Amino acid sequence: MIQNQWYAILSSHEVKPGKLTGVTRMSEKLVLWRSPDGTVSCIADKCCHRGASLSCGKLNNGHVACPFHGFAYDSTGKVVLIPANGKNSKVAENYKVKGYVVKEAYGFIWLWYGNGKENLPEIPFFDDLRDGFAYGQLSENWNVHYSRAIENQLDVVHLPFVHASTIGRGGKCLVNGPVVKWNGTLMTFYVKNRMDDGSKPEKPDEIKEYEKLFSLQMQMPNLWQNRVAKKVRIMAAFAPVDEENTMIYMRFYHSFLKFPGLCWLMNRLGNVADRTILHQDRRVVLTQLPKKSEVNCGENLIQGDRPIIEYRRMRQKLKDAVQEAKHTD
Repeated sequence: MIQNQWYAILSSHEVKPGKLTGVTRMSEKLVLWRSPDGTVSCIADKCCHRGASLSCGKLNNGHVACPFHGFAYDSTGKVVLIPANGKNSKVAENYKVKGYVVKEAYGFIWLWYGNGKENLPEIPFFDDLRDGFAYGQLSENWNVHYSRAIENQLDVVHLPFVHASTIGRGGKCLVNGPVVKWNGTLMTFYVKNRMDDGSKPEKPDEIKEYEKLFSLQMQMPNLWQNRVAKKVRIMAAFAPVDEENTMIYMRFYHSFLKFPGLCWLMNRLGNVADRTILHQDRRVVLTQLPKKSEVNCGENLIQGDRPIIEYRRMRQKLKDAVQEAKHTD
């Protein structure tokens, strides 16, 4: 995982008022909960006393009470009460677990995975999806590293083979470009696939007026958007569980229906279509080796893989920047 980044790790509705939510994200056991005002908090899911899972405990006056011996934790991970010592006894500073910075925005719970807790950057999200759209959501776990799950959505070559009965109908296997453009850590790639008529595919710099082509986007570190049409989008967040598992949250966005009943029906239909396509992908992606991708992992890539190549380079660039900052400090 890339440090010093905001990651969408859960859907907002998964952290319910009055309940503890235990999950594994970023290869770490976490417990999340809401304070009485609805604010989400997150700390390590392991009691500093005897190692019990805090998520098996309960909420008590906004604090997490360990199920084993009742140690109470605040939102920073500090123990504020040890019942066996008495309610008026001072708790030493070493009684604590790691606390995480989390925020809620755009229907997701976001975790800051990195150093520092002050002056953090803005949470990354697609500007055109911040408001004005309704959405329906589905989620499922894939037994792959999150980088592989993301790369599947950047792959414009696989469509006529994996999705021959759905979005890949027509057999447009010849891939022109693709044209890839970066704006900071937001990648937009423009697609122009066509039937193989015996000619060579166009190189990216040979494609004129590429801005008019169908386009998709990747927002580092773990968001993707398919800009299907002006009023229809498909978006996904790839939440890293551990080195071999990813929780995928896929949303069908639309802005052309306002009546709640019709809106709900459209969301359901969009999710059905998305799940069908997602499962066509999963059948193949789960067979890929290695499960985690790198800049160089023994593959023979082609011109059509340019979005994947660009993603790997940016991912490595961000990881290198973290290491350079550590050496500077």
